[in-house]
Amino acid sequence: MIALLLAALTAAAAPPSDAVQAQRFKLKPGAEGKLCLDCHAPFQAKLKQAFVHTPVKSSNCTGCHNPHASEHGKLLGADQDKLCATCHQDLLPAKAKSVHRPFGEGNCTGCHDPHASDNKFELLKPGAQVCAGCHTAIATATGQAKHKHFEQGRVACTTCHEPHASAKGEHLLKGEDPALCLGCHKTNVAFSKAHMSYPVEKARCTTCHDPHGSSKPAMLYDTLHKPVASRQCVQCHALPSSARPFETKAVGTALCTSCHAAEITRMLALPQVHWAIADEKACLNCHSAHGSRQRGLIKGNMKAVCATCHSDTIARQERSVTKHKPVETGDCTACHSPHSSETALLMKKADTTVMCRTCHDWQKHATHPLGATLKDPRNRNLVLDCLSCHRAHGTEFKHMNPYPTTTELCTKCHESFKR
Repeated sequence: MIALLLAALTAAAAPPSDAVQAQRFKLKPGAEGKLCLDCHAPFQAKLKQAFVHTPVKSSNCTGCHNPHASEHGKLLGADQDKLCATCHQDLLPAKAKSVHRPFGEGNCTGCHDPHASDNKFELLKPGAQVCAGCHTAIATATGQAKHKHFEQGRVACTTCHEPHASAKGEHLLKGEDPALCLGCHKTNVAFSKAHMSYPVEKARCTTCHDPHGSSKPAMLYDTLHKPVASRQCVQCHALPSSARPFETKAVGTALCTSCHAAEITRMLALPQVHWAIADEKACLNCHSAHGSRQRGLIKGNMKAVCATCHSDTIARQERSVTKHKPVETGDCTACHSPHSSETALLMKKADTTVMCRTCHDWQKHATHPLGATLKDPRNRNLVLDCLSCHRAHGTEFKHMNPYPTTTELCTKCHESFKR
């Protein structure tokens, strides 16, 4: 996305002057813009709005439009992204860490009116209302504690975020955490006391605080790890006065075992264990150590968390004609145990047909025999079950079938039908 935008910006030439445009289209003297208004009279109202786009203000309609014919909609002289880039080449930093998706796609009119608006920067709506059009989950978030820049009447997303692209941080942030936060939140005695004397000014604030707001005091995440909620940081970390105050008392499952011994022992005893638990980071591969917006301290939406390792599975579902609801909604644990299991692929039930039956009554759509007593003729070691005909994570064909037609599917086993 960034590469395409850079190409557009590089290819963009300097905008022709009004005089050059007038000469190019053989316009009558003084006709720039005014001639257009003879037909587009209702456009006069646009010119009276508080903020008018510079080409419009200078009556340079041909700066963006071809007055005769064009291969682009609305008689534009070029693709929208290239057209805007002729003047706004400075909006993309040389080394961007994050780019706003509409900007990266060249969809400038998703946020801006190309002619005029009553809002600054020709925005379609007042600042944060434009952002709320896409970021509804954040805009509709409720809670007793809100960031002061997010309170009703004072919403200013651009206090922390760049609207187009950022060279300083992810998520379009104007700086890294905690430097960005410390621009407003000064460290003092009260600040130190509130954080149990730990030097949190050297740590990431967003490991404990929701940057937009939450139902907890001090904007702590809605779901908190018990030691954090009880202000017992020393339960996991070294003393704040030590040389390495953020160092944990142990690593991997050894740290979590101090509280969750029974659960972890049970998980590790099962024959199939999720590799993440055995990894050095263990629980922290999927869970946040301090707080989260999600239940169970999951780092984020389950679909996104699982996709960090299983991106191919999620991509397959995105391409699938028929969507499998648990995968589409990110409810991976509907079929899989997230920690360990007695069955392969961490399935919750050994018998696939029994597990599928919790949501699907297969007898209502087929009468094909299934079950442990029947063997798949393509491989006699395999039981004939739902996965013999369907792919749980989706395919490019209807009903999650592995072949484009039912005939092609059936004749893989029933060869006599080919004659």
